[in-house]
Amino acid sequence: MFKHKQLFVLVALLLVAFIVVGCGGKSAEKSGEQTAAGDAIKIGFLGDLTGDTASYGKNTLEGMKMAAEKLNAAGGVLGKKVEIVEADHRYDKAEAANIVQKFINEDKVSAIVGDPTTGITKATAPISNGAGVVQLSAGSTGPDVVEIGPYIFRNTLLDSVGGPATMDYIINDLGWKKVALITSVNNDFSVGLSKIFKDAILANGGEIVVEESVQDGDTDFSGQVSNIKAKNPDVIVFSGYYTEGGLIMKEVRKQGMQDIVMVGGDGLQSPTFWELGGQAVEGSISYCGFSPEQPTDETAKFIEEFKAKYNKDPDLFDAQGYDAVNIIAAAMEKAKSADPKVFRDALAQTKDFPGVSGVTTFRENREPIKSPVYLLQVKDQKWSLLKKVPVKMD
Repeated sequence: MFKHKQLFVLVALLLVAFIVVGCGGKSAEKSGEQTAAGDAIKIGFLGDLTGDTASYGKNTLEGMKMAAEKLNAAGGVLGKKVEIVEADHRYDKAEAANIVQKFINEDKVSAIVGDPTTGITKATAPISNGAGVVQLSAGSTGPDVVEIGPYIFRNTLLDSVGGPATMDYIINDLGWKKVALITSVNNDFSVGLSKIFKDAILANGGEIVVEESVQDGDTDFSGQVSNIKAKNPDVIVFSGYYTEGGLIMKEVRKQGMQDIVMVGGDGLQSPTFWELGGQAVEGSISYCGFSPEQPTDETAKFIEEFKAKYNKDPDLFDAQGYDAVNIIAAAMEKAKSADPKVFRDALAQTKDFPGVSGVTTFRENREPIKSPVYLLQVKDQKWSLLKKVPVKMD
């Protein structure tokens, strides 16, 4: 009898364990549904707050928080409070992957506003796509991002648009035809952008007189700059980030090249660029999809409210983080659901969204259509509008 009783208890325990595991598996698979049924709609912030790209992450988070506060003050989304779930991956791909897993399995987010960099986005997008959770990058501009899967989006001006427009301007408008091209070879964004720059330089009749390689984290660029000096280029085109960019230009001035400037993508856009480079980076040119100068009415209102809240001008990462949350919220309202498997289709159908970083429409492949290209130039230790270049896109 005692053995029969033991057997009964064992079977009962196994049955309970089976039910618990089964329910747990179902919850993990349907994280969006569980969030939608809770007291808040959670949106994860995936970004760097203390590492080499912290300037991008901090500003993206500022914009996201401001968007959530405004949505909540107006009644929230679907009648629920929007909650931004924060984490710091420190510009580490492995840590970023762990954070995305946590967002999905523990925090039960409905969406992730993805990292502003291409490399981190490409490392984490397969995870969120595989789980059926939307990841919208508010900054990654390089190739092969949305191709990862149907739950991956971005709302930024693409390098494939901004790069050619910039090379057209410096070669045909400014007459800088002899180009020194520098690539950070351990940076996915830089490698992809250098290819775009190279094709655009050649297509516009320019000449690449020297190509040099660096790595993110390098601090000594004397050898590369010496090689560049020997070729006497008209301009230095650098496809990497602001830290290396500032230090490279400091070395350029040290070696006696006083008139040449650096041209790059939005990876240069951080105050750290001139904090490290000082006067050496004056005149540098970069492209992006946002400028606080010559704003639309919608953008002017955002700038005024942002300055009142943070006591500074917003940059493109602030604006894109703000827009990303609002684009996701609009899709949820349209779909009447915070379940990503439901609102994903409404998000993909976004058309002419009047964001503060420009009007956004998603193509069938979820790539954004945005115009114009803003060419910015460092003047008196800040980015100032140089030229607005309209872009014809299908």
